[in-house]
Order: sequence, then structure tokens, then C-alpha cells
Amino acid sequence: MQSPLKAPTASTDPKSVQGDLTTGSGMEIEWRDGHLSIYSFPFLRDACPCAMCNEERGKTGRRHGEPVKPPPGALPMFKAAAKPLSAEGVGKYAIKFSWNDSHDLGIYSWAFLREVCPAQNATRRGRSANRRNCRF
Repeated sequence: MQSPLKAPTASTDPKSVQGDLTTGSGMEIEWRDGHLSIYSFPFLRDACPCAMCNEERGKTGRRHGEPVKPPPGALPMFKAAAKPLSAEGVGKYAIKFSWNDSHDLGIYSWAFLREVCPAQNATRRGRSANRRNCRF
């Protein structure tokens, strides 16, 4: 992941960032290189880059954005969809969310968000995806 101290490139510098916290629909980033990334809020919550979430993902083998799998034999319980209660910029390099599950540790750098862009990752895994526009 790119250090926040490095100068942004066209692929890691957002031209515009839009999110709808009221409806909880998601966030859209238009990058300076013309790529458009669209993230659902559940994807972003499951991609949280904080140390605690990274450790859990490392133990279970989950990828960024992949939901937590319930233990075998567990009955599905109702769980409210992940939705940020607030979002704030962190310097000129990141965004931070306070989630409806009381989690607020992750700092989502622009470089990280571009790195976990669903369309780019789908292409890397061999699935077809439009490299200019991604939706998840």
C-alpha cells in the first residue's frame, strides 16, 4: 500500500468523492485517471483496513471486502446492513467512517481504496470487468 507521505498519482488521487450516508447506498470515487469506482457500504465495512480487521482477515483467509462467514452450523441471525453514521476526511489522503456497528478504527487511504477497487480485483482473478467503471 502506498504511503500517505508519497505524492499521489492519477490513479490514487480522487477527482471527486460522493457518498450517500442518508440512504446508505454507497460511495463513488472518480479518479484523476478517469476510472470510476463504486463501492457499497457493506463492501467497505468488510474491507476495513484497521489492524483488528486485518488480523481477523489474516486468520480466516478473507479478502478485503469479503463478508465474514458464519461458523458451521450457526443459524443466520438478522444483522443490519453496514452503514456509516458519519464520514470525515483525514488530511488529503484518506477518509474515515464511523459505522453503525460502533466500529470506527479504519482509515481508508485513497491508495487503499484504489487497490481494493472491485473491478480491478475481478480482472486480476480472471473475471471480466470494465476497467474504467466498477460497481460492487
